[in-house]
Amino acid sequence: MQRAIRLVPVTILALFLTLSGLPAASPESSFDFQEVYELLKANLAGTTEGELNRAAVRGLISQLHGKVSVVGESAPPETTNSVQVSSAVFENRFGYLRVPRLLPDSPGQFATALRELSATNKLKGLALDLRFTFGQDYGAAVAIADRFLTNALPIVDWGEGWKNSTTKSNAIMLPLAILINSKTSGAAEVLAGILRYRSVGLLLGTNTAGQASMAKEFTLKSGQRLRVAIAPVKLSDDRELPFTGLKPDIAVDVAPEDESAWYEDAFKPLARAGRLASAATNDVSTATNRPPRRRPSEAELVRAYREGQTLDRLPAEPLLSGAPSAPRPAEAPLVNDPVLARALDLLKGLSVVQQFRDVTVR
Repeated sequence: MQRAIRLVPVTILALFLTLSGLPAASPESSFDFQEVYELLKANLAGTTEGELNRAAVRGLISQLHGKVSVVGESAPPETTNSVQVSSAVFENRFGYLRVPRLLPDSPGQFATALRELSATNKLKGLALDLRFTFGQDYGAAVAIADRFLTNALPIVDWGEGWKNSTTKSNAIMLPLAILINSKTSGAAEVLAGILRYRSVGLLLGTNTAGQASMAKEFTLKSGQRLRVAIAPVKLSDDRELPFTGLKPDIAVDVAPEDESAWYEDAFKPLARAGRLASAATNDVSTATNRPPRRRPSEAELVRAYREGQTLDRLPAEPLLSGAPSAPRPAEAPLVNDPVLARALDLLKGLSVVQQFRDVTVR
């Protein structure tokens, strides 16, 4: 136990200093653990050496969350929200599936949600939202990834040997956009990594947590067991999931509080939208002197593709002077979530390219 205490990170030592009433140093400061530990043991009122040991170990495990865990401990209260796979359709043709947590029943929920979407809509693309997705059920990740793969291939090894996809004729062949962020962790990173490294879809958002790993359980003297990351998860072609996390193919940086709000409501307008990085695709400026703009139609995109032009949103069509205004269909609400909006733009572009190819083949 003494050896474990010597590994306590600077942030935990700063916490000890704060609890003892001493001024906390800046994160950049360097501490000698033995000096601080002896000082606290001799001077921290109402605290035993055993309590200091437990605090140090708990702090270490907390700081290394996802890489070190106590086997059998229940999830913290904030992770017990609804874990149902949810779905939606955007622009009548782009499916959206959100997987909040990867559990043993997640693949079945995923299959049911996709079947219901496909039964009532002719989908041209699919957005898989893995932002804020956690869980350590790597088997569930493999089962969902397998839905997108046609052939039997070794796709992942997390220390239990290679897990293979299965041969099938009904694999999901839709263009795929995978939404990720810094809270995409564990099994969700395995799922995103398989789909990306197998060239099934592209990653959009921000870097993932880097908490997927091969792990080994160690039994302590107390009888408790620690699950410790010992190596990266292996993917196909000798690739590994880096402990630094997966990098997005298309980076879309969003302030964390804004991303949480948009995750709850993708259409929610936010007054602080100016903090979005330039990678965001939705114009959510609050300026009132800018002419209204609309998204180009699919026909306009096909025509622009043929002519080598680039289209963004188009100005609203002016009314002819003296002519009665023709009724226009109600426009769908604007998706203000920049990551989801970028994913929908990507899927729209891919579907247009596919449509153009179909036309030229004929």
